[in-house]
Amino acid sequence: MKFTKYHALGNDYLVLDPMDSATVPDAATIRRICHRNFGLGSDGILYGPTKCKEADFGLRIFNPDGSEAEKSGNGLRIFSRYLWERQQVGTTPFHILTEGGKVLAQVREQGRLVEVDMGCVCFNSREIPVAGEAREVLDEPLCIEGTNYRFSAATIGNPHCVIPLPEVNADLARRIGPRVENHPLFPQRTNVQLLQVLDRHNIRIEIWERGAGYTLASGSSSSAAAAVAYRLGTCERDVTVHMPGGCLKIAIAVDPNRDDGIGNIRMSGPVTRIAEMSLDAEALQELG
Repeated sequence: MKFTKYHALGNDYLVLDPMDSATVPDAATIRRICHRNFGLGSDGILYGPTKCKEADFGLRIFNPDGSEAEKSGNGLRIFSRYLWERQQVGTTPFHILTEGGKVLAQVREQGRLVEVDMGCVCFNSREIPVAGEAREVLDEPLCIEGTNYRFSAATIGNPHCVIPLPEVNADLARRIGPRVENHPLFPQRTNVQLLQVLDRHNIRIEIWERGAGYTLASGSSSSAAAAVAYRLGTCERDVTVHMPGGCLKIAIAVDPNRDDGIGNIRMSGPVTRIAEMSLDAEALQELG
């Protein structure tokens, strides 16, 4: 199998084109391909472009544990760069359909910068989902390892749990991230963001990604964290999201038809090409 590898602020993906593989690898094969020691190493696999009627291109996104993700902001930027390199898109906007909904993407700066309209954020527990009665999940208690936290939950096509803290760090994200991801409150598991508000236009997050673990950067996490911070009144609509891998720009549009006024989220950030790679069949022989 042939792959093209990119990273978006250190969050790396392998693009697998259906022209090179008519079928999606099974979960065990995906785990081996993504393994940092026994495979090519990545935070996931982007399978596309697939054919669809609802958008210009279809995309399936797989986590390194073999599970399928609904949406990935960094993955969408990487996939957009891949399409641009294959001359399947130019500099005009185009639509990509994922399991988490349709987005509008645009490639700029000779593929080095990509903007994605990620869609609307929803805080409704039924949509995210979060267990319990139907409600907007904002500033609720959450006890992890005997420590009481406050959290808000949101979906932008995939689920997120945002925990505001005075300071955030990688060690805490690694420690409580898997416990929050698999907490009974989240029947489909959840992505986790530890959020620190730096000022009205800058926030910092540490990320534990569902199905992937500790992650240097995430576009959907940045979108969800910025929307939560705005909804809680701690930042403005235009923010820079600081992550260990670098920064993303997030802009929250105005929607006069919503009570909270939150419209679509526009994300802008870089993409870097790493390599074209081929997986040798020998690497999969141990799987039987």
